[in-house]
Amino acid sequence: MAWKIRKQEHMSGQKRFQKVAVLMGGPSSEREVSLRSGAAVARALRERGYEVTEVVVGEDASFDLPAGVEAAFVAMHGKFGEDGTVQRLLRERGVPHTGSSPEACARSFDKSRSKPVIAAAGIPTPAFELRQAGDSRRLPLPVVVKPVRQGSSVGISRVFREEEWSEAVAAALAYDDTVLVEEFIPGRELTVGVVGGVALPVIEIAADFFDYRAKYTPGVAAHRIPAPIPEETARACQAAALATFRALGCAGMGRVDIRLREDGRFFVLELNNIPGMTEVSLLPDAARAHGWEFPELCERILNMIEWPGNQGGMNT
Repeated sequence: MAWKIRKQEHMSGQKRFQKVAVLMGGPSSEREVSLRSGAAVARALRERGYEVTEVVVGEDASFDLPAGVEAAFVAMHGKFGEDGTVQRLLRERGVPHTGSSPEACARSFDKSRSKPVIAAAGIPTPAFELRQAGDSRRLPLPVVVKPVRQGSSVGISRVFREEEWSEAVAAALAYDDTVLVEEFIPGRELTVGVVGGVALPVIEIAADFFDYRAKYTPGVAAHRIPAPIPEETARACQAAALATFRALGCAGMGRVDIRLREDGRFFVLELNNIPGMTEVSLLPDAARAHGWEFPELCERILNMIEWPGNQGGMNT
């Protein structure tokens, strides 16, 4: 299937909000990464002239918003921050927030929900099945085993031999009661950032296994921007990323992970609806290659907030 790339540039430099709370931390296993993302976003928005309050969400998920806050920039990863929970709480308090709606966040974060949507949209994705403790596996090896509601490669394992299966399932079940078992796609690791209606340049991630350590430790994984792949393949990956973003009903920002085989076929793995915003994160790197420095990227994301009366944000 071919998808058209609909380019939409979003204006920066125009302040729809002045007083902004940057939410970070939270109760998930990705708390420390979120604290780094949030601190970076807060610095960037201050540089652009915003009045910013850093709101550290507790490990018990508690948080207070400053009086007069006009919008929240959600820089939280994993459960509570990325699964739609904090978005729902913000809406209940009447506070506009960056990123997707609570419903789209929940749909994207839960792989047991997002994978069928991606497949139904005709977007190429690896064969998969959902399993719980004690269930047998139908897919042949090799496979990848993931918790269905975790991010940043937490709890993920590759299984090449039968004797590795039980340990991989146990590792995933430590985080969730359901695991995604997915066909292992040999080849190259690619990712495509999406900001509004813009697909950013394709990045190739040069790492033996793009796990939590590789994602957040400087020097472990190299980012090749733009990815050294044929232009036609790059355009197809960007179009598939946009199609995934739209199929899941996302808004604002996202990052779509892709595997590219030697024969040129690619497969969408998943969408991250609140990508990392640290000094080694992929979305900021792609934005710089597109021509947006980090402060401008943060301001653009802020300006895209969708809210009743502004449905569709600045996507016009």
